[in-house]
Amino acid sequence: MNPIKNIAFIGLGNMGGPMAANLVQKGFSVTAFDLSQPSLDQAASNGCEKAASAGSAVQGADAVVSMLPSGEAVRGLYLGEGGLLQVMDPHTLLIDCSTIAADDARQVIAAATDRGIHALDAPVSGGTAAAAAGTLSFMCGGEDSAVDRARPVLAAMGENIFHAGAAGSGQVAKICNNMLLAIHMIGTAEALQLGVDNGLDPGVLSEIMRASSGGNWSLEKYNPYPGVMENVPAARDYAGGFSVALMLKDLGLAMDTAAGSASSTPFGALAKNLYQLHGGDPDIRALDFSSIQNLFRRPVGN
Repeated sequence: MNPIKNIAFIGLGNMGGPMAANLVQKGFSVTAFDLSQPSLDQAASNGCEKAASAGSAVQGADAVVSMLPSGEAVRGLYLGEGGLLQVMDPHTLLIDCSTIAADDARQVIAAATDRGIHALDAPVSGGTAAAAAGTLSFMCGGEDSAVDRARPVLAAMGENIFHAGAAGSGQVAKICNNMLLAIHMIGTAEALQLGVDNGLDPGVLSEIMRASSGGNWSLEKYNPYPGVMENVPAARDYAGGFSVALMLKDLGLAMDTAAGSASSTPFGALAKNLYQLHGGDPDIRALDFSSIQNLFRRPVGN
């Protein structure tokens, strides 16, 4: 196979936009498409070439990278009448970085394989900050040959590339990770609020817990309490980042997967219920998932 030089990137949201920009910065030629014109314009300002459609974006591409919000969107992009698998060259590599059900990933990869197209699921972890910094972790599912071919592309966007197993395995790893992320973010918010309610400074308490047995990623990289850490959503009224709506989607996928394997996930179920309670308002569902801190905060004066 020839080296990958030309990449089509489909889906330029909070994660996909920075990922496409990093590919350009690492020397790849990127043709981008998104249904959102402002997102497409931003990609162009980052050095991507704008495409008029997903179909035109993949013309001449050595690899296609997609970052979409749902399994339905991924299936719609690749499968069926007018799907990209009908127009992609068989030598093209398909890398789907969306977080979707493992069965959806397997369906797309099987259809691609039937056409002789290398394909893998490669969902990411690290959030918008890691997407911008090019330090994401990729959890890959697929054949060894597909993952090996994808490594130079993934390395341009991230620091860690894991091969979890066969097709769909990346998605299983991702939902396990995000279920745990939700659980320790809720626990971190709860512990911080307990300290604040009893007179502790949240910054001091964060330092104590970070250096002690309660240390975790939420404390280290993504503190949910306002005023403790710069350059995280809590420092900007929880705008941007990984939304409550997306966390609920991932927790729903985790619960569906647990049901399919008869796995016991009591803390995962509780986390989903708490995020459902927190995200009852559409405006809150658009906030970053660390806004779960507000579920525990007392109104001023109480």
